[in-house]
Amino acid sequence: MAGVLFYGAVGWLLDQWLGTRFLVAAGVLLGAGLGTYMMIVQLNRLTADEQGTTRTDRTDQTNDEESE
Repeated sequence: MAGVLFYGAVGWLLDQWLGTRFLVAAGVLLGAGLGTYMMIVQLNRLTADEQGTTRTDRTDQTNDEESE
């Protein structure tokens, strides 16, 4: 949400400075795209961390069973 507001505001400022009318929309779309990308990257990191922890737990359980 912050990306949409920030890049929309940057687009609006550039529109005012350059006398154009399309940069607000471009800024909003850019902010939405970057926000979505950053959310996907973060979710992938969390998923990878959880899978790494689960694999380690399973390995530890297997090693414990083998040593008994």
